[in-house]
Amino acid sequence: MSSAQIGLVAGMALGLAAIVGGFAGFLLVAALGAIGLVLGRVVDGELDLGSMTRGKGRDRA
Repeated sequence: MSSAQIGLVAGMALGLAAIVGGFAGFLLVAALGAIGLVLGRVVDGELDLGSMTRGKGRDRA
């Protein structure tokens, strides 16, 4: 199991532990699952957050 999958499962489990039931609980679990997935992909090296924060129009030398 990759780190992205582990992060997704961990985020969803934390969401279920925090709030059980209702639409708000569903949204919380979905949001925490998405955050866990993104963090897992960063750990795996599949996603580079640095490229998203740098401006496209400027070259930093």
